[in-house]
Amino acid sequence: MKRIFLFLLTNIAVMVVLSVVVRLLGLDRALAANGLDVGALLVFSAVVGFTGAIISLLMSKPMAKWSTGAQVIETPKNENEAWLVATVKRLADKAGVGMPEVSIYEGEPNAFATGAFRNSALVAVSTGLLSSMSREEIEAVLGHELSHVANGDMVTLTLIQGVVNTFVVFLSRVVAFFVDRIVFRTERGNGPGYFITMIVAQIVLGVLASMIVAWFSRRREFRADAGSARLLGTPQPMMHALARLGGLPPGELPKSMTGFGITDHSGFMALFATHPPIEERIRALQAGAAAR
Repeated sequence: MKRIFLFLLTNIAVMVVLSVVVRLLGLDRALAANGLDVGALLVFSAVVGFTGAIISLLMSKPMAKWSTGAQVIETPKNENEAWLVATVKRLADKAGVGMPEVSIYEGEPNAFATGAFRNSALVAVSTGLLSSMSREEIEAVLGHELSHVANGDMVTLTLIQGVVNTFVVFLSRVVAFFVDRIVFRTERGNGPGYFITMIVAQIVLGVLASMIVAWFSRRREFRADAGSARLLGTPQPMMHALARLGGLPPGELPKSMTGFGITDHSGFMALFATHPPIEERIRALQAGAAAR
């Protein structure tokens, strides 16, 4: 219920902000004079912007299982699986969240958490991670993922994605409308200039929006690292896990899951990276330990 309220409140807030900005700039009168209903466009933009993000969140668990081939551990088949499930349960209790589904998938070292609800999430680890890390390091990675769940990061990122989607849909159509009327001088309906401009504007604004979402995603990684340190009582295991990951090729995740795994980028592509460089994450943990 709390998340439904947050979703509705965010929708309303976005529409209010957009309507106030449009009115202050006098765009509402200019658009209305040329036949564009700003109110209807705002509602359309919010519905389109948030619908895709919310559907993606609600389908995140089954899509994650399907795309990675993750197998949920219903009944542990060996001592390692029993330890993994018991460790997740202990950390989930410490983090104050419900026991998530625990799964294993074939792949290079990586892990992720996903799900629409904090008390029914999914935590998945790869066979590469299990075979290349010590149990203490694996526990730190699990603490990191459960911190994502406890912080509600999946929902937060979905809301941010919905907000930027709404702005992209709204602004691309406003820009296209003005270009069509002023540049192409279309007097009735929408001409080819409208649709061409809308597509181009949506692509450009979409790229800028993805940079904003990626920035928020990087901020939450530092919080999850710190959360792992709190759950384990020390940052050392997470620092060791990150250092080990720095020397291993992070496993490739399906595109829809890259915001929830372990990745590292540099240069211009760092602006689109969902995770900060591993060196920065280790330094942040060191700084947090020194500040205690």
